[in-house]
Amino acid sequence: MMRFHYQSHCYQNLRREAIFGLLLLLFPVLLPCFFTPFAHASSSTFSEWNAPKPRHLSLLRSALERESSNGEQSDLWSPLADQGWRPFLESANALSLPQKTEGYLQVFLDGGLNQQRMGICDAVAVAKILNATLVIPHLEVNPVWQDSSSFTDIFDVDHFIDVLKDDVSIVKELPDEFSWSTREYYATATRATRIKRAPVHASINWYLEYVLPVLQSYGIAAISPFSHRLSFDNTPSEIQQLRCKVNFKALVFVPHIRALGDAIVHRLRYPPGESEAVGSNYLREAADQYLKQKPHKFVVVHLRFDKDMAAHSACDFGGGKAEKLALAKYRQTIWGGRVLNSQFTDEELRSQGRCPLTPEEIGLLLAALGFDNSTRLYLASHKVYGGEARISTLRELFPLMENKKSLASSEERVRIKGKASLLAAVDYYVGMHSDIFVSASPGNMHNALVGHRTFENKKTIRPNMALLGQLFLNKNITWSEFRQAVAEGHQNRLGQLRLRKPRQSLYTYPAPDCMCRA
Repeated sequence: MMRFHYQSHCYQNLRREAIFGLLLLLFPVLLPCFFTPFAHASSSTFSEWNAPKPRHLSLLRSALERESSNGEQSDLWSPLADQGWRPFLESANALSLPQKTEGYLQVFLDGGLNQQRMGICDAVAVAKILNATLVIPHLEVNPVWQDSSSFTDIFDVDHFIDVLKDDVSIVKELPDEFSWSTREYYATATRATRIKRAPVHASINWYLEYVLPVLQSYGIAAISPFSHRLSFDNTPSEIQQLRCKVNFKALVFVPHIRALGDAIVHRLRYPPGESEAVGSNYLREAADQYLKQKPHKFVVVHLRFDKDMAAHSACDFGGGKAEKLALAKYRQTIWGGRVLNSQFTDEELRSQGRCPLTPEEIGLLLAALGFDNSTRLYLASHKVYGGEARISTLRELFPLMENKKSLASSEERVRIKGKASLLAAVDYYVGMHSDIFVSASPGNMHNALVGHRTFENKKTIRPNMALLGQLFLNKNITWSEFRQAVAEGHQNRLGQLRLRKPRQSLYTYPAPDCMCRA
């Protein structure tokens, strides 16, 4: 009897374990959302389980069948002709640096790398206006990117101070008597030394009226927030040129960013053989090859297509109901549903050019402009919403597409891993050294590189977003019609210099404020 009970008990245990094991095997199938791979390029679930399909299949098929040619002989690759403008950063009426300043100016900058970059330029200008000593700006942690990199982690601070030494007094840290003036100090209560209501694009007179008295009374003033807080209009030429001097001359990335950028550019120009592995000592190994091989040309594509951008645009990107619900929930969580584009239909948004180009669409644009499948692309992006499934169409059109991971070893990337600002800095550096730059959507990276490349007369493609939106809405358009419309719509969008208009950014349109006719 005891033996029977023992056998029955064992049988029940074995049966229980078998059922548990079967459930364990089926659990990922029944509830896949709990098992989304964390290393995927997108944080979204839909991209893993409902891969987005091409939205412009007819155009895509025709683009894939386009004939290959010796693309580097095309006029597309020709450098920009001399447009008759030169950088001009010196002013005959430049203000000399006074012996004593009114006090210390602190600024706290939010946003991503390029928004902070523009804020740094404005901070130097405001310090000049107020005759203040600028403290190296504090970079806030971006709620989207979660990167705590400081100014000195990104930019060469000694170069920054040296280039501007005759323009503005700059210190790395506050003296001990003002050591209490910290972000934490201003976060706990209202403080007399903090200016928290600086208007967007404030005038010079506003700073003289509201900030200068604080400096004179307390010896220090802290402005937070400070993004886009200085007007581009009605500003003296020496201040405008100082802003450009900061942006184009003083702000240089730290040496390890430049070294990694140089290595990536070299590998794009002189690609290793298929059997060669990319390693940290590649440049030394390739010295002989460098002498023999003709340098390749390459295009940098800035693909700002992360979840933040996709959600804020309120556009439909073909991911079905799962994607629409995910983006709507994200909009509600981040912006409380207060997104202006949400009141328009997808068709209205596209016809107005308000939708960022998907990887598929930027690929079709480049193909229509004449770039063939022998073109070397460098993909500058952080995270792509939809991951590899969404990028695959672009890769199919341009199989020689590279990025940081494919061109640099994990050892070379260890200092930038997980740091959005440093990753963006590498992309910015490579973008400045490319033959052609194109961005899939307007934004701070697009604006910053368009302005910097204009300053150096380098070719930049500016997609005609409204035209492309209308073309992609036409499901009956042929490849021939698409190519012709794209070519005609981009004749004057291939790097031609544009003069800044009122209210436009100096950092996107540096002429005529910071450039002069030769």
